[in-house]
Amino acid sequence: MSEIMHVRGDATVASVKGAKAIGEPRDQPSSRTPATDVLVLGGAGVDTIIHVPELPLPYADSYMIDSGIRTRAGQTGDFVALGLAALGLRTHHLDLLGADPEGDLVRALHREHGIGLTTLPQPAGTKRAVNLVGPDGRRLSLYDTSRARPGDRFPPELLRMLAGASRHVHVTITQPCAETLPVLTATGVPLSTDLHDWDGENPYHEPFAYAADIVFLSAAALTDPERTMRRITERGRAEVVVVTAGAEGAYLLADGELTRVPAALPPAPVVDSNGAGDAFAAAFLYGRLAGEPPETCARYGAVAGAYACTVPASRAESIDRDELLERAAEPRP
Repeated sequence: MSEIMHVRGDATVASVKGAKAIGEPRDQPSSRTPATDVLVLGGAGVDTIIHVPELPLPYADSYMIDSGIRTRAGQTGDFVALGLAALGLRTHHLDLLGADPEGDLVRALHREHGIGLTTLPQPAGTKRAVNLVGPDGRRLSLYDTSRARPGDRFPPELLRMLAGASRHVHVTITQPCAETLPVLTATGVPLSTDLHDWDGENPYHEPFAYAADIVFLSAAALTDPERTMRRITERGRAEVVVVTAGAEGAYLLADGELTRVPAALPPAPVVDSNGAGDAFAAAFLYGRLAGEPPETCARYGAVAGAYACTVPASRAESIDRDELLERAAEPRP
């Protein structure tokens, strides 16, 4: 069964049974010109957003949620793809989705933003989570791990084709992306990943940490960020490691030198930190693909992350290229 697999602004042809794709077709690109700037792998799903009076939430029989309870498409892979596309990069997203209303929300989100999406069937259903958001914008995420099966896999031929048509691949840590790493590294296409709140010890994250050329993670669970960052570069192939630390900025390890990246000033009140790390990664990759040095890429990331904190979790919105460049050029506070 052959189907046209469209990437934003270009097209590639797939011959993988069961794969479904949406996008914008144009003329077939030259084999020497990648059709996609960034392929995002995994991390598609829906979140239910609940604003709570405080975190941690004290036990009570019930709470009245005056702000409403909303379900919208957008998990880590979706938000990275949205951020990349808003910055003008040709972006394609690959994941497993269920034939369910949640999967329809994800498909609609990609159509709305003109992002190419290739899906494989997931009988267990589309990934979903519940985010409890406190008044200060902090969040607690509850992930439904039942939406996966041990035998889930991405077809190697599909991975090789999409990666080979891309300048860069961003791999989320959702299941079954770990199984793709040997195939992706063999293509020679640069890889990035986000380890999120890795504690530096959980073995699940290690294949991602050591296979990627660019590694992002949060300082939330790290007692010694520098030690973890240097271990990643010593044991893996990472050229750059970035640890984000919220309002304290970020740590950047590049060319063996550790530097601190100041936090950017949010352009509006902070209402929700959901998606800030994904926005940071997307803007950093934009700078990387534009040939900017790591320090500039990290500045872009800080600006995009600060912007994301001003966007309510019920909306899927990313900073655009003009605003990113304008804010990144402003004097730092």
